Amino acid sequence: MLEKPDLQDERVISGLWEAYGLRTVQVEFLPLGADVNTAVYRLVTEDETAYFLKLRKGAFDEMTVAVPQFLKTQGLKSIIAPMETKKHQLWGSLDAYKMILYPFIQGRNGYEAALSDKQWVDFGAALRVVHTAQVPPDLAGFIQREVYSLFGRETVRTFQAQVENKTFEDPVAAKLAAFMRSRYDEIRRLVDRAGQLGIALQARPLEFVLCHADIHAGNLLLEKGGRLYIVDWDNPIFAPKERDLALIGGSATWSDPRQVALFYQGYGPAQVDPMALAYYRYERIIQDIAEFCKQLLLNFEGGEDREQSYQYFTSGFLPKHDIDLARGADELWRRQP
Repeated sequence: MLEKPDLQDERVISGLWEAYGLRTVQVEFLPLGADVNTAVYRLVTEDETAYFLKLRKGAFDEMTVAVPQFLKTQGLKSIIAPMETKKHQLWGSLDAYKMILYPFIQGRNGYEAALSDKQWVDFGAALRVVHTAQVPPDLAGFIQREVYSLFGRETVRTFQAQVENKTFEDPVAAKLAAFMRSRYDEIRRLVDRAGQLGIALQARPLEFVLCHADIHAGNLLLEKGGRLYIVDWDNPIFAPKERDLALIGGSATWSDPRQVALFYQGYGPAQVDPMALAYYRYERIIQDIAEFCKQLLLNFEGGEDREQSYQYFTSGFLPKHDIDLARGADELWRRQP
């Protein structure tokens, strides 16, 4: 969220005292991220300790905090575990929001700073630990499992029909509608192809592992000292490992073959299913289209977030960006004997 929510700092301070027993003296909103339902803050308490506060509005899945807490107990140093409230919960409530509190770690995300060679290797090693984690049954039973859902594809089809038949007064919505009309056939082919691959994968005997499910440069935090953290565990899921691996070499930010090689140096030997890789690259694009359409066509709030989301939406269609990379993966597996 780029614009500060309609929530007084005093209310944040009182909520932190009620839930965590923290005497907060400084609250700073941080304009970060593309999720309009999530606001983040830097806090400073009386003893000059800094914290990172995440406020999440809307649906909340307890696994978003339980999974990173579990991984931290397994010794994975690339995880920042949430802090407990006075009631020993991993989250608190603040009006319409859930509060999740972390230690504040000074750093930049993977969009703001390039990963060093060592960080690429560390990234691969950390994700391997996630994918090989033995999740206990009492936790595993609450984590979603991949079903190759057609919901996102149907959502995009609905929005395609909407932009063909509706006029929008909001300038960002109007721009998005015009862009989608100009790319109608291309978007339709993406949706159709993802559907074909999703059906084919259901008959493929792929191992399901614990996945982050939203691995991208914005969800890597690079500490000044060189340590790398995987953050924002909002959608953990049991799925083929390709769900996470799809963006390694499959996004414009991470398309350098040398960087991909460094990642797999840390990740270790892996038989990557090329069909699954192609499916998840298509599906990621479709999910982004669906989410940006919801944000920009169903309501007209958000200020700067709206323009940023429009830019994110259109950038995927640029040459050598996400759609081209997904098509490349698709062509690669189809050429295999």
